[in-house]
Amino acid sequence: MRKPELASLKLSNPVHLLALGFGSGLSPIMPGTMGTVAAIPLYLLIQGLAAPWYIAILVVGFIVGIWICDVATDAIGQPDHGAIVWDEIIGFGITMFAAPAGIAWIVVGFVLFRFFDIIKPWPIGWFDRRVHGGFGIMLDDVIAGLFALGCLQLLAMYW
Repeated sequence: MRKPELASLKLSNPVHLLALGFGSGLSPIMPGTMGTVAAIPLYLLIQGLAAPWYIAILVVGFIVGIWICDVATDAIGQPDHGAIVWDEIIGFGITMFAAPAGIAWIVVGFVLFRFFDIIKPWPIGWFDRRVHGGFGIMLDDVIAGLFALGCLQLLAMYW
């Protein structure tokens, strides 16, 4: 059953659909993790692109994501509700930039991104507590994605 505060969000609305990670954010358990799972097929669609195109998609996804998250939080009436998972989609995309091919690397990237997104070590937690609105929702996941990207690349270099 959907939470009452989510009644104003409609999957038929394209902005809400994206904010909710194609419905994955409506999961009653671990919506952020489910949003990251929803990011995997999107990553698979863009993984073979040249770096400039891959980065361009992430930049556009980040910029549009600020607006998407603002619209969704306004509809819900709560800041950074767990059902809003567009930020996880972009954060996972950042994690997987230039990742080696293969399911094992997708799993490693997934685990690393979820670790940094959940634990929020400094400065991720600092930004999460101090920067609000759509930009704040997106920013902490971008930083978590960058941390996970760095770890993934180090693993790939030395593994």
